[in-house]
Order: sequence, then C-alpha cells, then structure tokens
Amino acid sequence: MKKKLGFLLSIFAFSILLFSCNSKSEVKKIDAIDLLINNEDQLTQIIIYDVFTPPVASRIYVYSSIAAYEAIRHTEKDAPSITEKLNGFDKMPLPDQNKKYDFNLAATEAFFKVARNVKVFSVDSLDNYEKSVHDNFKANLDESTYKASIAFGDTIAAVVLKRAKTDGYLASRGKQKYLGSNEPGKWRPTPPDYLDGVEWCWNTMKPMVLDSASQFTPARPPKYDTKPGTPFYNLVKEVYDVNKNLTPEQKLIAKYWDDNPFVIEHAGHMTYGNKKITPGGHWMGIAAQIIKQEKASPVKAAQTFALTSIALYDGFISCWDEKYRSSYVRPVTVIKDLLDKDWMPLLQTPPFPEYTSGHSTITASAATVLTKLYRDNLSFEDSSDYKYIGLKRKFTSLSAAAEECSMSRVYGGIHYTLSVNTGAAMGKQVGGLVVKKVLEGSK
Repeated sequence: MKKKLGFLLSIFAFSILLFSCNSKSEVKKIDAIDLLINNEDQLTQIIIYDVFTPPVASRIYVYSSIAAYEAIRHTEKDAPSITEKLNGFDKMPLPDQNKKYDFNLAATEAFFKVARNVKVFSVDSLDNYEKSVHDNFKANLDESTYKASIAFGDTIAAVVLKRAKTDGYLASRGKQKYLGSNEPGKWRPTPPDYLDGVEWCWNTMKPMVLDSASQFTPARPPKYDTKPGTPFYNLVKEVYDVNKNLTPEQKLIAKYWDDNPFVIEHAGHMTYGNKKITPGGHWMGIAAQIIKQEKASPVKAAQTFALTSIALYDGFISCWDEKYRSSYVRPVTVIKDLLDKDWMPLLQTPPFPEYTSGHSTITASAATVLTKLYRDNLSFEDSSDYKYIGLKRKFTSLSAAAEECSMSRVYGGIHYTLSVNTGAAMGKQVGGLVVKKVLEGSK
C-alpha cells in the first residue's frame, strides 16, 4: 500500500511540475533528458509494484528502451539504428520528410506503447502519468505535429512488439514447476519458503546480440564432495566462515545490493512481502544518474538506456542458461545439512540454482557497456535505490560498483566466491559483445 501511495504521489508531483501555470501558452515544455529519465523511473516503479521477476523485468526494460531510442534518434542527423544490429527485428520505419514531428513525444509514445504490451499490469497508474505528459505536449505543439508524432511512435512500437511476440516469452509461460533434485550437490528449494525455481526455461528466449544462450558457457563447477579440503567443501566453508564474521561494512554492502524484488518477511505467525527494485532496475537507475552527471544529449541518453538494457537482458539469458544446466546447490542447503542446522544467510536466498551468480553477470555486463559509452574511472554517487532502502554509495568507477555488487552475494551468504567471479567474467563477455556488435558494428 505504501509503494502504491508513493507511486501516485510521484505522478501527482510530476503533474504539478508540468502544469504549474494555468495559461496554455505558459505551460513549460518538458526537458528531453528529464522526460527520458522520468519515463524509465515510472516503468521501474510499475515493475516494482507488479513484482516481476528479474529476467522478466529485463525484458520489459529492453523492448521499451529500444523503442524510445529508435524514435528519438531522428533528432540527430545520421544517428544509427540499433535494431538493425540486433537479432530478429524488422527494418524500422523512417519519418515522412513532408511532416513535422516532435521526436521526444514519439519516443515517449513508443516507450509506453511497448511497455503496456510486453507487459505491465498497473495500467491505471500508467494512464495518469501518460496523460500528464501528453497534455503537456498538446499545449506546446500544433495539432498536426502532435498527431504525426504519436503515429510515428506507434509505428516504431509495432515493429518492436512484432519481435517481442516471437521471442519465446509466451511459450515459456505455463511451464511445469522446477523443483530441483534431492541428488547430492543439486539445487532444491531453499528455506524459509521453499519456492520452486524461477524462470527455469529463460534460456529459450531469443537473445539480442548473443548467437545463442550457451555462447559463453563457463567451466563446470567443482564436483560435490563433502570431504574437508576438497574444492567443493572449501567453497562452502568459506561462505560459512565469512558470514560468521561479517563486518558492519560487509553487512551494509550485502543489503545495499540485495535488490530482491519480493522478500518474504516472517514475524512470528505473520508473513508479508517487501517489494524492492530488481537488480536490472538498479542498473537502469545507475544509467540515469550517469546520463545526468555527464550531461548526455537526448540521443546519447536514450542510447545509454537501450544498450544498458540489452546488456542486462542478454546477461540474464546467458546466466540462466548455466543456472539450470548445472543446477548447483545453494550454500544454505549444504551448510544446514553438514555444518550448522540453525544457520541462515544474511540475505534471503532467491529461488533458483546457484551457479553462476545472476547479480555478478548482469552488473558486469551493464558496467562494461556503460564504461564504453562514457569512460574508465568514472566516479559517481549511486542514489538509485535511495527511495526504497534509504542508502547511497559512492564509487570510483562503474567496474568498482560491479565488483562490489558481485562480492555482496558472498557477504549475503547466497553464493560461493567461484560463482560470483565466474558470473562476472561471463558478464564482461556479454557486455563486450554488445559493444562489439552495436557500438563498433562488428559481426
């Protein structure tokens, strides 16, 4: 209820900003950068409210952000199409040279038209936000330009949605539950709620730049062996020892990067869900901060959101392919079985196999792309999660943020060090491929 109230208040505040003057001629035109960032933020809030899984959230971000870029790129001469360098998109429509457009409006129309159809559920809240934006454009544009811009945004959205309809998502719905295995070393549902495996067939999704979900398959993890001194036992013991001796800073880092979209809290006989930002949403928020800090142009800003979302989306596909191939057991299962029956990790273990780390993969992928778009050693303060958990952190570079995020999963007691390191290496490969295919134009 608090999340819903906060969401509605943010829309109300934005509406006040847009309509602080009563006269139609005095309505302030929306800043293009603010509009792109506000659009992404509204989508993030809807994703949080509707509780989409992290992989599904990445799909919503990627299609919406690509659509916005393909519309707004026409504000700059020769800004290239992104979709012609991706897998499975038809050719994008071009503006009619005989018509006038506002491509910021077209980008917004394309963005939310796609978001509605890929799909989000809280359309009532979205309606309120979109109406406030559209009314502002109506007050600043002549009728023919307004209608042409809406129509152009819709044609962009149609091409994007055509691809989305055949990406494997619909076929992945309604699959049987994944309950793992009681075989030693294999994943099985974890305490406290023993939920079935999330998005176990996400590797069947059509990637954006990857040749296949298995393009960057990592080496096999160590064989299950409970004998002290063996590689597997050492991985488990390290997690146990680290979590028994966590410093206040390590606990803060773990909680800062938790990004669990739906933590189930238990208080006596009460059980309730606590909604938070997804890991992909956190990095879309970081992208927004970099855009503002570096004073990016509207086209560069839309490109940043689009390429970051591609890195996240393909990162999830690559990681989930390995997760359900190896179906590796989580630390909490082994530690409670072998070392300490009363032990629980600092963070709630998410409901899917352990190897490799999803956070590590997608954050390394996103950081690789953002570093290429901007620069190495880009210092910034991350406040993207502030309104959800009340915390900010400063970093000397995007890679430093990704590395901290990766290690946070060991501090949280939910991953082995090998898995976060391997996931980070995989993420760098995915992000590098996005850079190679989209930014550098190589096959």
